[in-house]
Amino acid sequence: MPAITEPKLISGNANLSLARSISRRMSMHRGMSVNLVEARVERFNDQEIFVEVFENVRGEDMYILQPTSRPVNDNLMELLIMTDALRRSSAARITAVIPYFGYARQDRRAKARTPISAKLVANLIETAGVDRVLTLDLHAAQIQGFFDIPVDNLYASPVFALDIEHHFKDRMEDLMVISPDVGGVARARDLAKRINAPLAIVDKRREKAGEVAEMIVIGDVTGKKCIIVDDICDTAGTLCKAAETLIEAGATEVHAYITHGVLSGPAVERVQNSVMKSLVITDSIEQGDKVKAAKNIRIVPTAPIFAQAILNIWGGMSVSSLFETDTLAPIYEGLYSRG
Repeated sequence: MPAITEPKLISGNANLSLARSISRRMSMHRGMSVNLVEARVERFNDQEIFVEVFENVRGEDMYILQPTSRPVNDNLMELLIMTDALRRSSAARITAVIPYFGYARQDRRAKARTPISAKLVANLIETAGVDRVLTLDLHAAQIQGFFDIPVDNLYASPVFALDIEHHFKDRMEDLMVISPDVGGVARARDLAKRINAPLAIVDKRREKAGEVAEMIVIGDVTGKKCIIVDDICDTAGTLCKAAETLIEAGATEVHAYITHGVLSGPAVERVQNSVMKSLVITDSIEQGDKVKAAKNIRIVPTAPIFAQAILNIWGGMSVSSLFETDTLAPIYEGLYSRG
């Protein structure tokens, strides 16, 4: 049964452009204005974070739009403090919409005497008063189990499938999906099934931490246009080396579809100077002018899928329906043509 109150959106400073896009998209779906709740999220001189909400939120269904991307700790604290402000203001329900979930790569103990930071962050979010989490392409699916509240994990692969069908519509039979490591095979296989393409793997072997000693292509990529798929691109070193390995193995082109463009340090320069024809990322993390100016980096929007997911949560409808490319096609109508 639909909620009585309208969904209300509030945003931190992490990705205001995405928050505004989600707001506009929801306004279009609702046929009425769905504006961001007026608030200030500021820092004192000593960098303490202060939040003040200027609208009445008592009994409201609130959605905090805040990826915990760089600077991770600042954006995480903004999320926690906004949650506390809303909880103390008697909001009925608080959903944290976290397009990029920081600390997700610390999801297990790889060595002795190390933390599981993703679990700690989950505890912090719950303790602050969040009732539900909505995110995109968690680095590890088991992170959903770190929470004792509902977690809806959306997938970028149906959006990527639409984008691929649009940009490679006359060359679909030439495509091959590539997993950049053995651990990402499930993600790559999912996209390969959606676009009816074969799958290959780049197996990397390390002599010591931080150094890739050797890469081997498992599968025949000769004459293929290869699409590397992964969830995170950080420094882009492994990605660019994988692209070189594929070209050496006989691929005619290499493209990459990565959900979260962390793009730290020399990443942008590496991508620009690489053999990759294009790197496609989502807007889960707000990018600077350097990324936007890069000729071979393209950003696809996530506002349509997040807006629909929020409306489905608010109305008590299925979120898993958004896992299908056919369901998303009408939502992305105008951006991609499947004809």
